[in-house]
Amino acid sequence: MKGSDIRYISTNLKAPPVSFREALLRGLAPDGGLYLPSSVPLLGSDELESLFGLSYAELASEIAGKFLCDDISFTDLESICREIYNFSLPVEHVCDRSYILRLDQGPTASFKDFAALLMGRLMQYFLSQENRNIIILTATSGDTGSAVANAFAGLKNIRVIILYPLGEVSDIQRKQMTTFNDNIRVIEINGKFDDCQQLVKKAFMDRSLSEFNLSSANSINIGRLLPQSVYYFKAWTELAKNISDEIVFSVPCGNFGNVAGGLIAARMGLPVSKFVIATNENNEVPEFLSGGTYKPVVPSINCISSAMNVGHPSNLARIVFMYGGIMDESGRMIKKPDMNKMRKELFAISVSDEITRETMKQFFLESEKILEPHGAVAWFGLSEYIRTIGDSGNYGTINVSLETAHPAKFRDEIRSLLDVDPVLPESLASVEFKKEEYISLENNYLLLKDFIINNY
Repeated sequence: MKGSDIRYISTNLKAPPVSFREALLRGLAPDGGLYLPSSVPLLGSDELESLFGLSYAELASEIAGKFLCDDISFTDLESICREIYNFSLPVEHVCDRSYILRLDQGPTASFKDFAALLMGRLMQYFLSQENRNIIILTATSGDTGSAVANAFAGLKNIRVIILYPLGEVSDIQRKQMTTFNDNIRVIEINGKFDDCQQLVKKAFMDRSLSEFNLSSANSINIGRLLPQSVYYFKAWTELAKNISDEIVFSVPCGNFGNVAGGLIAARMGLPVSKFVIATNENNEVPEFLSGGTYKPVVPSINCISSAMNVGHPSNLARIVFMYGGIMDESGRMIKKPDMNKMRKELFAISVSDEITRETMKQFFLESEKILEPHGAVAWFGLSEYIRTIGDSGNYGTINVSLETAHPAKFRDEIRSLLDVDPVLPESLASVEFKKEEYISLENNYLLLKDFIINNY
């Protein structure tokens, strides 16, 4: 399939299809929906075979190139990938055929580095060609803000505003956002992540702000999802012996962008037998898959796996769309998806803080490896899935649980539970004593709008 076959359509189906370039720079579709590719290129056996042995940068060029070849030359894309993907992606064996994929080795020690770095460089590439400027307005429940701040800091043509919820990010996560200056501004909102996300969406839909050229860098932007598909392929190529080897991924889920990227990988032909979608006590999606009725958790519950404190995940609209349904931005189900197919491909589980802490302790005792809270939620979800289907149902399958943030981001929790002090990577240690700059606002859209108008 050629790139010219792929357009980007809104999950609300009320906006015209656009190119990847336009979808990336817009962020949100004009009808309030989220962009998805109109079709997904399916890799043949020979193409899957050719992925084995590739470096991460080479793999990213191959996979992303399937979607972007109309908008950027392969040579330019490969050059960008070689420059930004200069860190490791450890796949650690735990027991039997179960592994941990550590996505925490990037410049901000978060899985979101993989997408934010490529997204920032692609935006810069397109904007410089068009001599345009944009303002990135994005909401974060923790790691998105730091990854975006790092990836976009100093980029020409782009200014960034990051919103985060008061008291619901760790000190290190906050400092990773608030110790930049120049083109990065950070706002603490007296509310929940869902409130921050709603403020962002209101700004995008506010026609009186159209002159500011707003776009997003969190997972409502298709530019975040497509790069996240790559590390699913990388884990499989590291562990599989041939293209028929199937794999299970357990993904800690908050706004559901991570698993949406995985679903795109599966639709490209990655042999995934199941996605375990593991949430914390914000259990709206497991309840939806179980009972068939979607009801957001309002307000969201504050759990120790803070990046997953999302009561109404934006990317659920994308997942519903992938299974033939339509959900609007409020969570109203316009057309119900194929629930039987969803339940066949997805195993959903909600994990309490108590179980999360017990999992962290037990995992450390058994393996001498440290999981942070999000990784612990995923590991427990994977363990429950394996227990549920039994050994015979999982025989020969590779099992991979995603660790999405470095344990040092949650030092206090880990010290308390394990009586160990995780070593700070340089990326985190370097922000410890830097000066912070941010402002605080009430959860009021007019205050945010005034800030944009008065400062930009």
